[in-house]
Amino acid sequence: MLRPRTAIRDLPSYHPPLSGRQGLRLDFNENTVGCSPRVLDRLRRLGSEDLARYPEREPVERIVAGFFGVPSDQVLLTNGVDEAIHMLCQTYLEPGDEALIMEPTYSMYRIYMMAAGAQVISAPPLENFRFPAAELLNRISNRTRLIAIANPNNPTGMIAPQDDLIRISRAAPQAAVLIDEAYFEFCGQSVLPVRGSVPNLFVARTFSKAYGMAGLRAGALVGDTNQMRLVRQVSSPYNVNAVALACLPEALADQAYIAQYVSQVRESRQRLEKTLQSAAIQFWPSQANFVLFRVGSTRAAAAAFVEQMRHKGVLVRDRSADPACEGCVRVTLGPPEHTDRLLRVLRETLETLPIAEGVLPR
Repeated sequence: MLRPRTAIRDLPSYHPPLSGRQGLRLDFNENTVGCSPRVLDRLRRLGSEDLARYPEREPVERIVAGFFGVPSDQVLLTNGVDEAIHMLCQTYLEPGDEALIMEPTYSMYRIYMMAAGAQVISAPPLENFRFPAAELLNRISNRTRLIAIANPNNPTGMIAPQDDLIRISRAAPQAAVLIDEAYFEFCGQSVLPVRGSVPNLFVARTFSKAYGMAGLRAGALVGDTNQMRLVRQVSSPYNVNAVALACLPEALADQAYIAQYVSQVRESRQRLEKTLQSAAIQFWPSQANFVLFRVGSTRAAAAAFVEQMRHKGVLVRDRSADPACEGCVRVTLGPPEHTDRLLRVLRETLETLPIAEGVLPR
């Protein structure tokens, strides 16, 4: 009888609720209005020959490297950040190694680490989801081979002090340290400028969030030249499709579009947090394009809130299953018109949900 590896049999599954997403999509941290018009124009100009040829990744990697201000041999384009995580696990983890994460965080870190046969060690949540620098440092051992940190973190939106990230990286020179900067544009803080002094440090970026190209699955991994040579060995030469490669230079060229969208998201984030504060609802100040807040004390309360919002045409994400997030939901922010609708439906929903469901008093 054909059987998979033990690591695969024991793997937790990740099933994002993607089906039937009708309404205002504020549940997956996507750009809520879409990509730059320059990207759409490039899509319209694609021809049959563009699709018939195998994609050439390297010319676009040079453009991305120039944008990041790093040598091109330090950049690898990936099929979203997910593939970057997967490739680091395949490059550096062997069965029995330890991999380190904090909780709560992006679910795919654990899944890819476990799929490689590693033992996942986690630092539990601190009060108010502060960055657990000391806890992570205390869990580093001579078996630690990979550390993954989302910054800003998902689902909390909290940001880690740069000094702590460098300190953790230097404390584990035998481990690859991934700083996942998927939400970089919304906070502006990056370890990219100091990455060159820490050879085991990798930085991941995505073009799914601020750039509005989640459907094209384009990401980038940046690391030391010698280490990136190893990572490239586990990468398919055609991992990023021709459509994404054609559109990416146009997206990078329209920084005015990105700046405008990011500015709108930051303003919307401030409006939502102010509304939650006025309603005496617990939330965590965010540096990303979303806000995590607690609508109740139970999972049932969060589920009821999400369902009521969906019934009113606004999709938000239930995060109750995450450690220390019972009763919490996460809401993505967009331009003013989307926030107007969000706040209106939010107020209506909070007024109609019964206290018996576990919703916090207001």
